[in-house]
Amino acid sequence: MSPPVLDVVDLTTEFALRGGGAARAVDGVSFSLARGEIVGLVGESGSGKSVTGFSLMGLIDPPGRVAGGSVRLNGAELAGMDAEGLRARRGREIAMIFQDPVATLNPLLTVGAQMRMALAAHARTPRRAADDRCAAALARVGIPAARDRLAAYPHEFSGGMRQRVAIAIALLHAPSVVIADEPTTALDVSVQAQILVEMRALAAETGLSLIWISHDLAVVSGFASRILVMYAGRVVEQGPAEAVLRAPRHPYTRGLIDSLPAAAKPGEPLRQIPGGAPSLGALPPGCAFAPRCPRAAGACRAAPPVETREGARAWRCLFPLEAGA
Repeated sequence: MSPPVLDVVDLTTEFALRGGGAARAVDGVSFSLARGEIVGLVGESGSGKSVTGFSLMGLIDPPGRVAGGSVRLNGAELAGMDAEGLRARRGREIAMIFQDPVATLNPLLTVGAQMRMALAAHARTPRRAADDRCAAALARVGIPAARDRLAAYPHEFSGGMRQRVAIAIALLHAPSVVIADEPTTALDVSVQAQILVEMRALAAETGLSLIWISHDLAVVSGFASRILVMYAGRVVEQGPAEAVLRAPRHPYTRGLIDSLPAAAKPGEPLRQIPGGAPSLGALPPGCAFAPRCPRAAGACRAAPPVETREGARAWRCLFPLEAGA
């Protein structure tokens, strides 16, 4: 069996608080990513998904810091690597697609100029050859008349097309790993579906490994091969996508599934998880989900649950749902 493209062990990211102490936005996250694999990272807003992605990229700015753990990309340790070493790998070995292409793309530069700048960051390429690569990347993500669109500005593209441009830029250097931070959230359902199909085809054709961050289980359910569920900075459940969705072991995962509109019968009110996500700077003792959990008991408020593993599945819960429930 070939080694993983990305291997993350006990990744911890903290943000200093004004009154002293620190809030752990990412708390001991561990997972691996095989070549060509698509992993879905899901959870409510504030669960630590995006900060995990930024931590992997080395994009945490003060007062935040990666406080511990290991991030090995193609055998090289990224945690603790200097800024120059990280810059040499961003875009070439690991890339990120951000949620808002309007904020990602420079409105004053043509798409072609921005793509050529991304190419020049890692290799000197003659203008004609650079345009060929840029046009090929745009065509790969479904933009028609790709060479002509190199001269267009971002505002001349629709929202879906702008996101395709952002994806094309991330794929220019054929990185091993791409982190997609909710890139289809602001798009309509039909465009979202098209991009998901195209990204899955790219992963199958090129061996691209993909971490897809989303708050929507419905998006990743038919897209990712494996799912990691985050809550309060921790991965509370992970496993093969079908197994996690058909028979969740953690009550939080069950609550996310029950909250989907498709889970409700016509005319019935939508179900929701009671309460709200806790502040990372003032987490309750014990299990962070205990105040919202229908299965919580006294033991849950005493100490955080350790991880339980069962084959390819893992969860953090003292009173997990029964297998197959």
